[in-house]
Amino acid sequence: MSDTQKAARRPGAAPPAGNGVDRYFRISERGSTLGREIRGGFATFFTMAYILVLNPIILGSAKDKFGHTLDTGQLVTATALVACVMTIVMGVGGNLPLAIAAGLGLNAVVAFQLAPLMSWPDAMGLVVLEGLVICLLVLTGLREAIMNAIPQQLKQAIGVGIGLFIAFIGFVDAGFVSRIPDAAHTTVPVQLGAVGRLTGWPVLVFCLGVLLTVALLARRVKGAILISIVAMTAVAIVVDAVADIKSWGLTTPKVPDKIVAAPDFGLVGHFSLFGGFAEAGVLTAVLLVFTLILSDFFDAMGTIVGISAEAGLLDEKGQVPSIGRVLFIDGAAAVAGGVGSASSNTAYIESAAGVGEGARTGFANLVTGGLFGLALFLPPLLTIVPLQAAAPALIAVGFLMMTHVKHIDWDDYEIAVPAFLTIAAMPFTYSITDGIGAGFLAYVLIKTVVGRAKDVSWLLWMVSVLFLVYFAIDPVEQALGVK
Repeated sequence: MSDTQKAARRPGAAPPAGNGVDRYFRISERGSTLGREIRGGFATFFTMAYILVLNPIILGSAKDKFGHTLDTGQLVTATALVACVMTIVMGVGGNLPLAIAAGLGLNAVVAFQLAPLMSWPDAMGLVVLEGLVICLLVLTGLREAIMNAIPQQLKQAIGVGIGLFIAFIGFVDAGFVSRIPDAAHTTVPVQLGAVGRLTGWPVLVFCLGVLLTVALLARRVKGAILISIVAMTAVAIVVDAVADIKSWGLTTPKVPDKIVAAPDFGLVGHFSLFGGFAEAGVLTAVLLVFTLILSDFFDAMGTIVGISAEAGLLDEKGQVPSIGRVLFIDGAAAVAGGVGSASSNTAYIESAAGVGEGARTGFANLVTGGLFGLALFLPPLLTIVPLQAAAPALIAVGFLMMTHVKHIDWDDYEIAVPAFLTIAAMPFTYSITDGIGAGFLAYVLIKTVVGRAKDVSWLLWMVSVLFLVYFAIDPVEQALGVK
């Protein structure tokens, strides 16, 4: 049992409940105090506030099928708004110190998988559908059945693959890695820097940011990612002022004329529920929704159980209190993310920072959510961060997701080969969907050839058949005379 769990269960850790707020959130009952909850709420915010910078950068750096991009200021508003509302809803409805915001990895799916095949409203509509399906799975009890159908180690591989994909995006966005033009007539697809070596001040800012981020992580500094983003943004502002910089990319680090501004809600409500099916095709749209679901609810399940365990809130059977309500709120967060054009929202593992500060109840979420609400009025300050200052965070998140590779049994080829294909295919094909499909198909095939096909759930068989059609869609369309 961890120290935090022991503290939470220690008799007499807090005085008896003395007011309605204490009784409602069961603050004293769970061995906490109002002061601990407030400190925990602040800690959680400062360890995950980087999403206010990264989500607009990830979504804002992509173009949809028609060449349209999303406004950065509007994305900051959407990201903060949904995080504010859903974090508070989780606190009040689920009574767990579990903050919610746009999911890293999920926003990459939306930006780089969905948007190129359809319009932005169509992509956000699929996010809404994903959330509705998750809510339905919770209500019917199927969520657990689907979860059990996929081997745990394959789930770990999906998270690792997404981590590598995110890191690759960070290297590319910062200019540390660039695509070699077709005119070069080389079989090597990418290279170091723009010309085969690192050049320019912006890339130097990125490299220093990576070093700072990993140093802070190694020192276990709370808020390491946010500290790095803020520090390197300050460095970038100074560099831009004294050096002749041709281009920083999407965002130039200049001090804004004003810090406070009214939030821009222009993206809220801009979604088309079924438009993506018409643009990308029914099969592709279904597989994309499935990819979102897979990436979302498995990560959320692990996060919810992990945070609850660390807070000492699991019951004698190892179950999370009010798990049905918590899972439903998490699904509703995905819906809210699509409606707000902020991408799918989900539970954040960074909530562990708040638990480490003593948070044990949903009251901490009121603090965290309130701070996200305050961020609604600071878009000028939050949109001066260049890619080179934010991209190191993507490298750090990629590393954190990569650590799950230790849970895979590499001596067991029946799971190791599918896991490897899942992990490798995501960054190499620049596609999360393709990586998941490769892993599923390999798993079903290997189980079949070794005579253990009956060990594969019928749900996994069904999904694998869909992926088989997805990969063979071109010859299938030709055979059917579609093309």
